[in-house]
Formats: sequence, structure tokens, C-alpha cells
Amino acid sequence: MLIVMCGPPGAGKSAVAEAAARDLPAAVLSVDPVEAALWRAGIDRGQRTGLAAYSVVHALAGELLALGQPVLVDAVNDAPEARDAFRDLAAQHAAPLHFVEVRCPDEELHRRRLEGRRRDLQGFPEPSWESVRPRRDAFADWPQPRLVLDSRRPLHELSAELVQRVRAA
Repeated sequence: MLIVMCGPPGAGKSAVAEAAARDLPAAVLSVDPVEAALWRAGIDRGQRTGLAAYSVVHALAGELLALGQPVLVDAVNDAPEARDAFRDLAAQHAAPLHFVEVRCPDEELHRRRLEGRRRDLQGFPEPSWESVRPRRDAFADWPQPRLVLDSRRPLHELSAELVQRVRAA
């Protein structure tokens, strides 16, 4: 199965992804560490490293799905093209696909979380709130069915709901 996490930076996607992956179990492929690794390897930040990181995660997810392994992708996925690529990948491998949008409707809480988070991604700067706000809006017109999780709820509840939903499908 392929589970694709979606939502703006700081909404809580990674925390939910990691908790759910332990319970399923599933491999977590996260775009941000891949992009940070590209930079550390000397790929110029002026290049399209974000797109490259999505491409690497997409390729690795395909390899794992070919082996019959469940995969959980952790990325913003705010562009319809990114979600379409994962939809095509799941179809190519005849894998059940689950989109999960994590959102934090409380804008002030979301901002505090974003500004307070410190990830161990060497050389990877945290995005500014000003850059995240438009990305929050990018999900408003997403018509496809998905599980929507409100990250104001406790993490164990969010993870349990995700795991229960994909196991039931």
C-alpha cells in the first residue's frame, strides 16, 4: 500500500507519519531529508532540488512497492502534479493508495509550531510563516477523497485513526 501524507510545513505530517509507520509497519520516505542530503552532497541550491527530492522519493517508493512493502510518503504534496504522480505510481504497482491531509486549522497554533520546531536536518532551514501561509491555501480546492486529520487532536488519536482507516480499506 502507498500512503501519501499531505499538508503545509509545520502542520504535523511528520509526527503522524512516524507514529503510524511504527504501528503499521511501513517505510517512511520523507522529502525534506532527501533535499538536505542533495545540498550536503554539493548540489547547488539554485537547482530544482525540491523537485529532485520528490523524484528520488518517488523512485524509492516504486522500488519498495515492487517488493510488496508498504510505503508512507511524508511531503507537502500541495501541487496536484505531485499527488497525480503518486496516484500513477500506486496504479502502476496495483497498490492501494491513501491520501492523508494533515491540517492545523488554528492559524496561531500552526504558526507557533512552525516557528518552534527544530529538526535535525543539517543545512536545511525551516520555512518562514510567510512562505507557509500560501501553501496552506493550496489545499482548499483539492477535490479528491482523502483522510483529513486535525492536528490539534492528540498524536496517538491521529495515528490510530490513520492506521484504522488504511487497515479497514
